[in-house]
Amino acid sequence: MQKNVINKIYIDGEFVTPHGTELFDLFNPATGQVIGQVQLADEIDVEAAVAAAKRALPAWSATSTAERIDALRRLQAAVAARRNEIQESILTEYGGPLRNEWMVDSTVSAFADMITTLEEFEFTRQVGTSTVEMAPIGVAGLIMPWNSDAFFICDKLATALAAGCTVVIKPSEMSATQTHVLAQALHEAGLPKGVFNIVTGRGDVVGSAINRHLDIAKISFTGSTEVGKIIVRETADTLKSVTLELGGKSPSIILDDADLEKAVTGALYIGFANSGQACVAGTRILVPESRLDEVLAVATAKMADFPVGDPRDPATAIGPMVSERQWERVQSYIRRGVEEGARIVVGGPGRPEGLSDGYFVRPTLFADVTNDMTIAREEIFGPVLSILTYRDEDHAVEIANDTTYGLAAYVFSSDPARARRVASRLEAGRVSINGGYEPLSPFGGFKQSGIGREYGTFGLEGFLEPRSVMV
Repeated sequence: MQKNVINKIYIDGEFVTPHGTELFDLFNPATGQVIGQVQLADEIDVEAAVAAAKRALPAWSATSTAERIDALRRLQAAVAARRNEIQESILTEYGGPLRNEWMVDSTVSAFADMITTLEEFEFTRQVGTSTVEMAPIGVAGLIMPWNSDAFFICDKLATALAAGCTVVIKPSEMSATQTHVLAQALHEAGLPKGVFNIVTGRGDVVGSAINRHLDIAKISFTGSTEVGKIIVRETADTLKSVTLELGGKSPSIILDDADLEKAVTGALYIGFANSGQACVAGTRILVPESRLDEVLAVATAKMADFPVGDPRDPATAIGPMVSERQWERVQSYIRRGVEEGARIVVGGPGRPEGLSDGYFVRPTLFADVTNDMTIAREEIFGPVLSILTYRDEDHAVEIANDTTYGLAAYVFSSDPARARRVASRLEAGRVSINGGYEPLSPFGGFKQSGIGREYGTFGLEGFLEPRSVMV
């Protein structure tokens, strides 16, 4: 991709030059080379974006369900038409492997999922003698992470618009190429001016201005727990509604009756998803003490199915880390694991053989891990997995729940009823049994993995306020 400067943000239906003047370098993580720059927005740009969203709110909040569905269909069609460009931007700027088609598929399907939800949603309900009206909460600030930029923008945007809210979107500055391609697609859908606005900038500048703004009623954020806590503090004075989807240290419990071939493969897939840069990654693999040697043998053999390399190679399963900083972070955790007594089964520190450029990590599998070790406690956000052993089912649940997080969990078993019993004891917002998945089910975390839920009906209600009308 030719080096260029992205010097436009999207406010009030137009691409405009930011008031902010800071230039931020954009990298290709597979090469470590600068591929361009983005001109970052500032607080003045946030003021303009919020003002545009506020002007557009009365008309948009008054639209019918049919009108909102029509808008979502137009957005879906426009994004689908840019599928190849979105894929190219993900490959070049993020290093997401070509075979991770779900990154683009989910971006498009986010609109379809919300259309399905909206078609069945009741905005007016009867409670005794009162009528409860589900009213749009107002202007929403949508703050994105860098690990799946296009999907998160489309998912949060679709939900907010379905509720009748107008929005100000703050994407990660590290994802500016992806955002720019997506913004062009969204613009082509022809929505009313000001309904959505996109302001790319730093979290401590643009993000903070959105969090503190009196005219923003709602914040929806996906990212780290550390930043989530900052958002809670910054929104406190204005008592904003917040939805926070934060970090995780998710357990994958392989029960003693599981088919090890399938279970270990599934656990590795979940752990290495999105090159390990996923909040839902199952990074703690819990296995029965009695079957540890079998698990290690299967896991060692299966690691060959997760090659790391050029994201443009269809065979690649694990791409580079997003940045040099993230690469260093992952390396520090691998070293820490060794220092604290964990045993490297596969992988280790440094770059993979033959990949001297870019931010590639050796996919690493640790054994002899105890749940008090740093690599079992903290979110690494890279392809580093830990195998822990348990004595019995109760011990497995105890280990799984012994964490400050509670975003996701995974259970593998040949007995569905037993797996469900275990799942019901896990402190996690989503529990997948043998790889089960439902995109419309609520998504969010227990404990320090977040506040509130996204997706489907639960996500939609997060952008609505109940108003009781009593006669």
